[in-house]
Amino acid sequence: MNKVALFGAAGAIGHSIAAALRERGQPYRVVGRSRAALEAAFGADPLAEIVTWNPDDAASIRQAAHGVGTIIYLVGVNYWQFELHPLLMERTLAAAHAEGVPRMLLIGTVYPYGHTPRHPITEAQPRAPHTYKGRMRLAQEELLMAADRAGRIQGSVLRLPDFYGPGVDKSFLHSAFVAAAGAALAGGVADLVAPLDQPHQFVFVPDVGPVAVRLAATPAGYGHYWHYSGAGTTTQQAIIEEIERQTGRPLRRRAVGKWLLRLLGLFNPMLREMVEMHYLLSAPVLMDDSALQALLGPLPRTPYAEGVRRALAAARAAVVPPAPATLKPA
Repeated sequence: MNKVALFGAAGAIGHSIAAALRERGQPYRVVGRSRAALEAAFGADPLAEIVTWNPDDAASIRQAAHGVGTIIYLVGVNYWQFELHPLLMERTLAAAHAEGVPRMLLIGTVYPYGHTPRHPITEAQPRAPHTYKGRMRLAQEELLMAADRAGRIQGSVLRLPDFYGPGVDKSFLHSAFVAAAGAALAGGVADLVAPLDQPHQFVFVPDVGPVAVRLAATPAGYGHYWHYSGAGTTTQQAIIEEIERQTGRPLRRRAVGKWLLRLLGLFNPMLREMVEMHYLLSAPVLMDDSALQALLGPLPRTPYAEGVRRALAAARAAVVPPAPATLKPA
């Protein structure tokens, strides 16, 4: 019963956790909807067991949880379908309990806090979400911790700030790395969400896996919420300046404020849903992770300059040069 299952493994955080488990030589299971996607990502790893699931089917969820010692829960939903977060957690908890899974670690966000009066915040900060997405994430957390208190499973929540790094395409910074990497080929422009000069925390995704694996293996970590703030506080502007320093050229950019985001949202459902979370840029939530460090010891904190270097390298590697022009006979 020592196998770890990554529910929702196909994303960047799942890849990071899988890499940390692989480093330990620990067998693990990856769970997702698409076998093709899982095979492409994990098929070459003999430690990885690939299992597909249908989260609308209770029997399928039980099969995914069968024989597992720890579930690390990373299941994502469309940004306009956050009502699914508590529903899927409830189904997964029922399956985990039926299969006798002893532990679950939820990878969470800052959304449940809502507006906060001071920074940085500890885990004792009251959760008072003022957004729909925050309320859905709070409900998801509460389901897990209620099951922990009832003795049905040992539960823990690891809250993360925004992500960046290789393979991360859902980040405020993603467009900047793509534009910087492709500028020499296509004159890329970075589409960013303003303001750019407010304090913010970004976690370098490869740092998350070792932290999550260590926390999942620490008995004293269960029954609690934890923060992991990565390399600390910066700004989007500082990251852009570091990109410019490393590439040796200015980054062309378009910065969209809340009012324009709302207007563009009339035509784009993703942008429309981002409007209510804009406060995270204008009045960000900054976390103190000293409690997690006291529990686990020193935490990985890749400096932003190194994280930018590696994210740029990955973005460059993903750039496909345009096909050479060919002459056609008249």
